[in-house]
Amino acid sequence: MSLPPLKPPKKHGLNQTQLTYLAIAWFAIAIILGLCTFFAIFWAAGGLPTPAPTQAAPTASLALTFPPPPPTNTPSPGALPLVDLSAPFMLGGQTIHGGIPGLDRIKLSGMTWVKIQAKDLTVDFGPAIENAHNNGLRILISVVDKTDDKYRVTDPAYQQKYADYVANIARQGADAIEVWNEMNIDREWPSGQISGTSYAAFINFVAPQIKTANPNTWVLTGAPSPTGFFGGACSPTGCDDKPFIEQMAVAGVFANPNVDCVGVHYNEGLISPSQSTGDPRGNAEHYTRYYQTMVDTYWNASGGAKPLCFTELGYLSAQEWGYLPGNFAWKPPINLTVAEQAQYLAEAAQLSKQQGKVRLMIVFNVDFTEYPAPDVTEGDPQGGYAIIRPDGSCPACDSLAAVMATP
Repeated sequence: MSLPPLKPPKKHGLNQTQLTYLAIAWFAIAIILGLCTFFAIFWAAGGLPTPAPTQAAPTASLALTFPPPPPTNTPSPGALPLVDLSAPFMLGGQTIHGGIPGLDRIKLSGMTWVKIQAKDLTVDFGPAIENAHNNGLRILISVVDKTDDKYRVTDPAYQQKYADYVANIARQGADAIEVWNEMNIDREWPSGQISGTSYAAFINFVAPQIKTANPNTWVLTGAPSPTGFFGGACSPTGCDDKPFIEQMAVAGVFANPNVDCVGVHYNEGLISPSQSTGDPRGNAEHYTRYYQTMVDTYWNASGGAKPLCFTELGYLSAQEWGYLPGNFAWKPPINLTVAEQAQYLAEAAQLSKQQGKVRLMIVFNVDFTEYPAPDVTEGDPQGGYAIIRPDGSCPACDSLAAVMATP
């Protein structure tokens, strides 16, 4: 029997290929471990050095200044909506103060504006503006200085004081500002300095500052006193309103993009505004006697460049008092009835809506009560112009409401 052949002995160790792979793996592990060790030591040492922060130069003052609040002509949340300022015609009334005591009658009349007057440069009109807006009313503030400071109105320092005051009113949200009042007579402007050119320099200085403070605030030229006392002329001691407006036009007021409306007063009407003749007083052909000739005169004198804004339009009825005081005692004596007052105001509003020349009509007035004794020459019968009569009735509220309710 023969034995099977012996198998060759089994070799121990790695072959050449395995050795190659092992060397590669060892090398890779060595590199990884080395890098980890390096970064660990580097991190512990604090990493790369960083430059020290640059020391800011000290400022001259540590006081902080903040920009003024953004201009607004909108009411606070929850307030009633305001009339769109793009409306072709709007109606309002002058009230005795910013509390608007005749609010219910104002709204009944279809009025969407109120006007109040500033008589010095100290009153804060912020609350009045807020009150008007919260009740859904736009507000016009007529700013004229009734103090002795008014005689400084052509002084540049005073003009800047005035501009600062009205700019603040604009920032507070006033919808319109009338720049001064009846500046063609020496009751409101210093005698010896009266002219449309003098006033033009004033409003052209003030208007841009109002618009800078609030571009949404309308700027109205001050309404001159309608008068023929100066014989159709204009002098440093006083001017008729027509040449005064013409001088303003020549001085560029109505070409000024910062001016929005031509202020007009009309308070001496005794007959229907649809009439342009027939006034029973002397000088019956003078344009100030009639609504329509006032509109046409101002429109033509200003070149029709801007719409008209009646900042006062009223008809005096002294029916309850039974007499006309002082300078208002017309010859022949004519005392309108309350019914005529209501009729004429409604006709004036209707004509203003129809003709397209008048943007805003402020009725003078809503709720004034002053009425002087018959022997008081300079007394102003403001209560006789009021649409809220002494007994609390308001016939004009109904007649105006009918006009504003129709297209």
